[in-house]
Amino acid sequence: MKKQIAFVLALALTLALAAPGFADAQLKKVTFGVGTLSLNVTYPWAMMPPVLGYWREEGYDVEVIAAQNSVQAVQLMTAGKLDVIEANSGPLMQALATNDIAVRTMMVNTVIDWSLVSKEDGPIKKIQDFKGKLIGVSSLGTGGVALLRSYLSANGMDPDKDITLVATGVGPAALLALRTDRVQGLMYWGAAINSFEVAGGKFTSFFDPKWRKYPDFSMAALQSTLDKDPNMAVALVRGAAKASLFSMTNPDCVRRLQWQKYPDTKPTGAAEDVLIKGDLYRLKGQQDGMQQALDIGGGKLWGKASAQDFAALEDFFIETKVLTRKIANPADYLISTPGFFERVNDFDHAAVIRQAKECKVP
Repeated sequence: MKKQIAFVLALALTLALAAPGFADAQLKKVTFGVGTLSLNVTYPWAMMPPVLGYWREEGYDVEVIAAQNSVQAVQLMTAGKLDVIEANSGPLMQALATNDIAVRTMMVNTVIDWSLVSKEDGPIKKIQDFKGKLIGVSSLGTGGVALLRSYLSANGMDPDKDITLVATGVGPAALLALRTDRVQGLMYWGAAINSFEVAGGKFTSFFDPKWRKYPDFSMAALQSTLDKDPNMAVALVRGAAKASLFSMTNPDCVRRLQWQKYPDTKPTGAAEDVLIKGDLYRLKGQQDGMQQALDIGGGKLWGKASAQDFAALEDFFIETKVLTRKIANPADYLISTPGFFERVNDFDHAAVIRQAKECKVP
């Protein structure tokens, strides 16, 4: 009897020790490509779920990679290299409306928070002053290119003739290009412009106020992918929603976890307090767009957007020639699962807020 008891205890101990590895083997693998050149603290809905275990709790092992830009992210997903992407609304809608690629938006994370900026003390004071000038963008495939072209057209300029686009990357190189007059303007999203301001940039900004009411940077997948694994969208968006709430509750905890878990993304070249202040300001730039996106959905459901939101955005993109035609049903831009946004937001919000305030990692 003692030998039997000992055997049972030994077996139980063996299974207990093996359980984490066994559980890991059961996780479904997903590759998530974010349309950016560099992953950093300004993407909390993508960078924090692996750290906080949110996606693993849902049964998924998600690899997050930088997919360079929105256009390339769409191309890689279409080629079967990525399961889920994060991209700007323009390229996502072009994929469906122009190329008949069944891409579905699952979560809207920010509004269109892009701006065209010039040096505050420079000669460019109105949009028409950019005629004959060079404008820097992170890459020529970024979603901001279509937006810039539409903005110039709406203001009586020919984007094919009146300006020249230059790929200036992200970070200090872009600001240096503006300071040294290699370019006379920069077209970037909110967090990136905040980053330039951290480095001492002072700007005159140009944008259409309507942009701040339109969905933009979003998580999306092919309909065929959603058909194969309907639970994946719920799992990934719920984890991203939790991370969004976590980040808004305690931005500095996000900054600390980002530096700890992804040390290569920590800025360098200044005193620690300056680096901390800078990353928090960059994150705030993104969070402003995140809050505005949350407001689109009524202020309670992370990621939510409606067919009406995309119909309005489609009209805007038709008017500004980002799109050449409308689709029959604007609801097709979105995931069609009934009650999807209510379901992904059905988690213990108080527990996430408490975890963020305590800055606890599982």
